[in-house]
Amino acid sequence: MSPDTIAVAMVYFVQGVLGLSRLAVSFYLKDELHLDPAETAVISGFSSFPWLVKPLYGFISDSIPLFGYRRRSYLVLSGLLGAFSWTLMATIVDSKYNAAFCILLGSLSVAFSDVVVDSMVVERARGESQSISGSLQSLCWGSSAFGGIVSAYFSGSLVDAYGVRFVFGVTALLPLITSAVAVLVNEQRVLGPVWDYNRSGGGPSLKESFNQSVVQLWDAVKQPNVYYPTLFVFLWQATPQSDSAMFYFTTNKLGFTPEFLGRVKLVTSVASLLGVGLYNGYLKKVSLRSIFLATTIAGTTLGMTQVFLVTGLNRQLGISDEWFAVGDSLILTVLSQISFMPILVLAAKLCPEGVEATLFATLMSISNAGSVLGGLIGAGLTQVFGVTKDRFDHLAALIILCNLSSLLPLPLLSFLPTDDFNEKTDEESDIEMKSN
Repeated sequence: MSPDTIAVAMVYFVQGVLGLSRLAVSFYLKDELHLDPAETAVISGFSSFPWLVKPLYGFISDSIPLFGYRRRSYLVLSGLLGAFSWTLMATIVDSKYNAAFCILLGSLSVAFSDVVVDSMVVERARGESQSISGSLQSLCWGSSAFGGIVSAYFSGSLVDAYGVRFVFGVTALLPLITSAVAVLVNEQRVLGPVWDYNRSGGGPSLKESFNQSVVQLWDAVKQPNVYYPTLFVFLWQATPQSDSAMFYFTTNKLGFTPEFLGRVKLVTSVASLLGVGLYNGYLKKVSLRSIFLATTIAGTTLGMTQVFLVTGLNRQLGISDEWFAVGDSLILTVLSQISFMPILVLAAKLCPEGVEATLFATLMSISNAGSVLGGLIGAGLTQVFGVTKDRFDHLAALIILCNLSSLLPLPLLSFLPTDDFNEKTDEESDIEMKSN
């Protein structure tokens, strides 16, 4: 546990524990700003935009040192930006536009620090033995998961006891940990811009280096064995979602309290670990096509159980709303995690030599873009079906449509590689877990 390792672990822990604000944001948009489900879904999609351009952050931090440092300075800046955004949320924000902007800044702070700390992990793992680099990856992923579980436990009860503004204030303190641990990073100070060194040594300028990276990236992406699987992943993630509408239904109609929803979030966080464990232990050698086919069909079928909750059929079967919601969330989260892990495997498998890091970040950004598009389509459908904060007459139809739409990308399964992953190393598995 060197100072470097502690810094990396703490940054990942902060990324996980920042989930503390997730429930508070949902209740703030619903109860304080009185937004409809469709508006909430749009703001959630808008706030995810910084995750769509992650390769740009890597290029910036690699090429443009701040105050002589390419890692320390950006970690400090990311932490201060996150603290600033949540401080505004805790104090003066009082409109949906201001809230959307501040949530966007908070998301940018996490996305940038994620790219910086990922590059640190890659640098430190290079040249090390498999056991050491694998342990480092597992430590990173474990720190983030632990932070997520901690935040899940407290997120609902703090909203219930002290209100959303208090939770935003507590959240504002957490990014400062990222700024503080930046001093532990062991990094050689650079006395000038990177492109000055390149030019003096006969290397490319900043513009030439950027153009070269873009050309390399485009040459890799346009290959059919990369392009078609990427298209599948994008479309698979872009199917519409009804999460915002269900949140309004469970809180406004069923009366679920923030504390109870926090307990549900804790269950789903543990279920997420279970899903990763099941995949890593039993499914990583199964072909991609088989996993996507099985999880899509099972997810569509089990997703329909939300109709039971909406129509009250679960009560007729003798199952209370609370227990049904917990069980439903548990099963669907495990299944969702199992189905998401192959996306990481596929992205890593598609990356050709020479542009591995940039292309992997680009493919994950494309996957994130699909998820954002799915949320925005879901927001539009929510509006079309007339689902508002107090009207849920057509919510069951919305859920059915969203679930059935997830079957649409299945004809594109033929684009995926057919081989299994028998040659996959344990280190690669650890990288998947950390990346997730």
